[in-house]
Amino acid sequence: MLLALALMIQQVPTPTPVASVTIRPAEAAVAVGDTLRLTAQAFDSAGRELSDVRIRWFQAGGQFEGTVDSTGLATAGAVGALRVTALASSQGGGRAKTAFAVITIVPGPAAAITLEPAPRRLYAGQAVALSATVTSADGDRRHDPVSWTSDQPGVLSVSSTGILTAVRPGRAIVTARAGQASATLQLSVVANPVATVEVKPAVATVRTGDVVRLAFEARDRSGAAVADVLPEWMVNPGSGLIEPDGAFVASEPGTYRAVGAFAGRAATATITVVPRDAVRPTTLVGRVPVKGFATMEFWLHPDGRHGYLSTLGDRVYAIDLADPAAPVITDSVMVDARAINDIMTTEDGRYGVLTREGASSRKNGIVVLSFEDPAHPKVVSEFTETVSGGVHSTFIYRGYVYLTDDATGSMRVIDIRDPMAPKQVARWETPGSGAGRMLHDIDVQDGLAYLSYWNDGLIVLDVGNGMRGGSPENPQFVSQYKYDLESLYRDVAAVGGPGFIRGTHTAWRSGRYVFVGDEVFAAKPQVTAGPSLLGLGRAYGRLHVLDVSDITKPREVAWYEPRDGGTHNVWVAGDTLYLGDYQGGLRVLDVSGELRGDLLAQDREIAHVYTGDSKGNFPNAAMAWGAIYRDGKIYVPDVFSGLWIVRVEPKNELTP
Repeated sequence: MLLALALMIQQVPTPTPVASVTIRPAEAAVAVGDTLRLTAQAFDSAGRELSDVRIRWFQAGGQFEGTVDSTGLATAGAVGALRVTALASSQGGGRAKTAFAVITIVPGPAAAITLEPAPRRLYAGQAVALSATVTSADGDRRHDPVSWTSDQPGVLSVSSTGILTAVRPGRAIVTARAGQASATLQLSVVANPVATVEVKPAVATVRTGDVVRLAFEARDRSGAAVADVLPEWMVNPGSGLIEPDGAFVASEPGTYRAVGAFAGRAATATITVVPRDAVRPTTLVGRVPVKGFATMEFWLHPDGRHGYLSTLGDRVYAIDLADPAAPVITDSVMVDARAINDIMTTEDGRYGVLTREGASSRKNGIVVLSFEDPAHPKVVSEFTETVSGGVHSTFIYRGYVYLTDDATGSMRVIDIRDPMAPKQVARWETPGSGAGRMLHDIDVQDGLAYLSYWNDGLIVLDVGNGMRGGSPENPQFVSQYKYDLESLYRDVAAVGGPGFIRGTHTAWRSGRYVFVGDEVFAAKPQVTAGPSLLGLGRAYGRLHVLDVSDITKPREVAWYEPRDGGTHNVWVAGDTLYLGDYQGGLRVLDVSGELRGDLLAQDREIAHVYTGDSKGNFPNAAMAWGAIYRDGKIYVPDVFSGLWIVRVEPKNELTP
């Protein structure tokens, strides 16, 4: 019997270990929405192909631009680069070998062209420069060459760059073409009655960053105003910016000359720009250092005395802030999670929720807490039924939780008006296959939900405002602002290679503006970047300022991009913006008045606090997550060093 068993053992072949693996194709380009079949081959040390191997497929970094299934079928979800890994191992075990492929995802064919401005009437002798924005059916920006034609060039000529020149009275149709897409303008040219032009105000004095609204007035021989006059604007020197609507702003002190020209006539305004002088001192009020855990979100209870600090771990700390110079941790809530990214209370502070990701049970979702004793929050229920794949962010508004579903990239609306029995009442998501769909954050103000939809930009929904008949149970689309992330962060791709992580990360509505922040990391973290969140390396990112005076047509008017970090969570109170600048620490910005142009260049920074601590989890390294402002104090959670409490002081007028 023993001899027979030994013979059987000798007859079992030893698995040949995998020495190498290749993917075909290793590089490819496909359009958004297309699929590509990848194949992998494994070889032994002699270069012979192996058949008895196990191939596993992964997309690097999560579902950012697309997906790959267990058979190697890749689906392109969004413009960018999908990095795919094939992991090959012998069926009998042994060390696995990997191979990589990069799929470049490009926009679909040109489907639409938007022209700006879109005049209907011009005066003879007038010139107007048109800009053409080409997009795919999915709204992705394309950079096709645009051809221009006029059906009546003797009436209205158009140059190869889109400059219209009104020649004589008549009617004409101007057409812009890119691929199969086209756009037309029907215009009439009338006799030019303009005799005089003037720019008002002719003289002005402002600070850097202040916007001067220049008005171009044209009059006929009788002195009557002429309507619909579109001037050409010019400004000197170059550190000043003037836009087609006459809005002037400068980023450097000096004397500027703004010229408005129309059909051979011109008028000038002289603008003196002085320093903004926004910088103010800061005071460190108090600290809550946390060792052993990376800290993430902070939420301040409505009573202003208690706060809650989440962790990249399994707990949330409750903090007594009655004496902000000596805050005290009073309790903690522990749950099954690897990350509690978000925590927030209801408006009255009685209840709240925390998010869960990475639960060992694979049931993530949200946990509902009672804050009836704010110093000792208690778990009262949970909701995992439709969001077991994980929840990254939440926003509570009038008894409903608006949350991000990691698994599907959708928004879920959970009714917690009965905290003991939360229930889902709505789901909303962008159209498509779901590949590359990712919802990162939600802000709700005045019945409008502002969704930071990563590859899809900012999406606004009516969830009770009434403008589209929406409600929490029936969210309705209002508008979208989608921008070219690939082009905007091309320098990051140059540093870290294709497949960098970037997307619309957060949004905050304040007055006529929505501040939209991007989260950006290089595909290959730089060695010199120092400690980072989850090993992602140095953060990048821009804060876009969108004018939503017409909420159905958001338009970008200004931006802020720190030199040392990214733009994580923001908070706006009055005319001041508070920003977690990742490795840059806390940034405090003056956002008063009308906003146009580059806010960094305009010296709008009020204060900067570096949140690195010599006793932090990474000594002297900062990783500021965000900021909350209340009653003169700024609460800043730092991933590496816990909570900082800061105050911005009045300017010391005696300081030279």
